[in-house]
Amino acid sequence: MRFARMVTGSTAIITAVLGLSLATAGPAAAADSGTWRAYGNTNPITSSPSTWRCAGTKAIAASVAAQVCAIRSPGGGAVQAAVIVRNNRTSLYSVKASMDLYTSSARLGSWVCSSSGVGPNSWSVCFGRTMSQSAAVDSSGAANNVGLGISPKV
Repeated sequence: MRFARMVTGSTAIITAVLGLSLATAGPAAAADSGTWRAYGNTNPITSSPSTWRCAGTKAIAASVAAQVCAIRSPGGGAVQAAVIVRNNRTSLYSVKASMDLYTSSARLGSWVCSSSGVGPNSWSVCFGRTMSQSAAVDSSGAANNVGLGISPKV
């Protein structure tokens, strides 16, 4: 199932890049636009009141790391997927990110953040849409075509 999720996510990215019709790629291939938010030198996880569950950090380039996360709001009724990028370089680094969000029985959505510059020595996060959901969720993702694994459930 996890492999199928990554293949589905990859299909959506390839479809978007090649400009193929989503009708030919199948119904699971559609991806919405995500939103980048710059955090400067503030850690997005520790500065948030939400609960973040993240897969391990992976290098996506020299001195640049990323991880995929599933996030639950403080009240527990809303969830979101995110890809966190930390750029430890002294220059801007361009990143394209994608992620999905799943319960144990349903795909809630997938998102792609188009290429954006992550500032030197700073954090940026690509967020998917916030959704109402009480069931546990997890997320798989990628940054610059590097798979980031699957987050723990939140």
